[in-house]
Amino acid sequence: MPKFVPYRPPRVPPAETVARGEAVLAEMNTRRSVRQFAPDPVPRAAIELAIRAASTAPSGAHQQPWTFVAVSDQEVKHRIRVAAEAEERRNYEGGRMPPEWRDAVARLGTDWHKDFLDIAPWLVVLFEQVHGVRDDGSVRKHYYARESVGIACGMFIAAIHRMGLVTLTHTPSPMGFLRQILGRPSNERPFVLLPVGYPAPDAVVPDLRRKALEQVAIFVQGDRD
Repeated sequence: MPKFVPYRPPRVPPAETVARGEAVLAEMNTRRSVRQFAPDPVPRAAIELAIRAASTAPSGAHQQPWTFVAVSDQEVKHRIRVAAEAEERRNYEGGRMPPEWRDAVARLGTDWHKDFLDIAPWLVVLFEQVHGVRDDGSVRKHYYARESVGIACGMFIAAIHRMGLVTLTHTPSPMGFLRQILGRPSNERPFVLLPVGYPAPDAVVPDLRRKALEQVAIFVQGDRD
């Protein structure tokens, strides 16, 4: 039988609940994906704390099917950049990216050049453990691995933002080179590459607008709500 322990967090009054929600929204609404990083160092402790925060995410059967690989070694970062740019160049110039996709990202001003992979002080690669491996080498099924890793990724991004740092969800396709460069086992699949650091003093971001609440939410309420 599983072991259970009491869970009694402080009860927050409704008015304070809303006030806290407003504060969270105000802070998270300033979060942006950044492609221009300052080379200033970021303490390893900050990355460790972000990973620990991300690892509090819920996961299927509490299997925590993720591995975060944090890279600050300049040579390894450069190898990642070279491989990522090779794949991205094939996407942008080699015909792998369909016109609809290219039109969708055109307003972001992106191309196959990824110099930020050299400049950002940390590259954090999040791997999805497609299945587990027991001590005897046998396979252990992971449940809802991709969904679990996606939640952990979001919590990592929120933690990075809360610390005054910036990141970018970079997904060069295909990403198999990350497993090879970082020496990860075959049961781990690259999920996302997250450069982390401070924004460059002259950093700019696209002037975008987020969808309004009524465009992303539907409420089905009862009589007592």
